[in-house]
Amino acid sequence: MKSRALSAILSAGILALASAGLSQDTGKPALRQEIVKLKFIKSDQIFGLLYSFLSPQGKIAPNPQGSLITVSDLPENVGRILSVLRELDVKPADIQFTVQLVLGSTGPEARPDEPIRDDPVIRELRQLIKFTSFSLLDTSYVRALDRQLSQVSIGRSADLRLDLLPKCIKEDKEDLIQVQATLYKVGLASLMPTPQGPQNVPPAPKTLVNSNFTMRSGEKTVVGVSKMDGGDKALILIISGKILR
Repeated sequence: MKSRALSAILSAGILALASAGLSQDTGKPALRQEIVKLKFIKSDQIFGLLYSFLSPQGKIAPNPQGSLITVSDLPENVGRILSVLRELDVKPADIQFTVQLVLGSTGPEARPDEPIRDDPVIRELRQLIKFTSFSLLDTSYVRALDRQLSQVSIGRSADLRLDLLPKCIKEDKEDLIQVQATLYKVGLASLMPTPQGPQNVPPAPKTLVNSNFTMRSGEKTVVGVSKMDGGDKALILIISGKILR
């Protein structure tokens, strides 16, 4: 009789412990795991942003190539992260830039260039700087992608290089383009002695214009002026940009 009573008590205790353990396990929040393949961006570009959505239990693990992300966290947090990824991992916008390189001068030999004399930007320049005549040296068209570097050689002897790094900014009323533009004089390579023997070595690029500016889509703006010949002449960089989508 005592044996049966003891067995009943032990069985009840075991069931109670099992129930307690089960309740503890079921009390933990269930985590959701998703593997996301990135199409247009790399994981290191957005890691900082995604981590701001994680709970203490959450984890984000990329693959070495940065094209896959494994997300594990509370279901609501994973949902937010997936929503952010859908918004950010989109095809970059196409941007068409028109680049004009203009020579401004005060010298007596200068002659006005008819095609650009009546350009609104040139008319505005006449009021801001001392140059009396302007001639168009070169026009280039650059197709760029949002947040990706583009380079183009410009100038009559192609001795200038322009680097453009655009970033599209969506506003409620209009789209803006933020641009980092740098104009270099690159020069020609010359034969120089090296430990491996004489080799053609290009000179170090010289920065002529370095500007970070914001423009409306379809707008034309003067990016910078690089003075020459003691200030009597200058290279003027003019850029217009349009978002093509």
